[in-house]
Amino acid sequence: MDLTNQRETAYKCQHVHVHSVTQSFPSRALSFVEDSTQERHLLRVKGADCEIAHSSSRKNLHISARLMEEFLELAKENTDKDLETCGILGAFLDKGILYVTTLIIPKQESTSNSCVAKNEEEVFAIQHERSLIPVGWIHTHPSQSCFMSSVDLHTQYSYQVMEPEAFAIVMAPTDASRNYGIFRLSEPGGMNVLRECRETGFHTHGETADGGPIYEHCANVYTNSNLRFEVFDLRQ
Repeated sequence: MDLTNQRETAYKCQHVHVHSVTQSFPSRALSFVEDSTQERHLLRVKGADCEIAHSSSRKNLHISARLMEEFLELAKENTDKDLETCGILGAFLDKGILYVTTLIIPKQESTSNSCVAKNEEEVFAIQHERSLIPVGWIHTHPSQSCFMSSVDLHTQYSYQVMEPEAFAIVMAPTDASRNYGIFRLSEPGGMNVLRECRETGFHTHGETADGGPIYEHCANVYTNSNLRFEVFDLRQ
């Protein structure tokens, strides 16, 4: 997904009428309660060796684990066909914390290792109407392990260059060691590598200047079991 000009374009799309299937969680009919305390670090997953590390330079983010589960359910038909599915995460800022309250699944074209969003003006319209901050994206690796491909890294760069707190969620249901991961480009190393890269498609990247990783696990993303969220599935 090429969303480099997302913020600028959003303000041009305020009159677009979006036809979507909308769900809201929790609702009076259905409420999801996570087996956790109200705030829990999201990276405590099987196979992830990462401690909580607070950063004074980046805002903390809260997201509902149920949102990720719901995305995986909506992606199941594609996953069964070995096709990727992607979605966009919207948040609002309150007292210095970013709360992810919206999942938008755009119209898209998918293969077993790629997913390209279509009709992105529909996404921009929803973000603009709800004053949402595009804080990241989520996508599946239906038959691959949990990692960030070179194409994923470029997509993440387009988010992170606009919003420093932006993150990527990879859902890998067939990875027995780690079925999801939450990642961001390292700073300044990874961001500099992607900034200078002009290649497209799948390719290798050079090392960072300090020899560190190009991307890393997020350390400022937490689950919040009381957080409500909406889902817009624009494919239907």
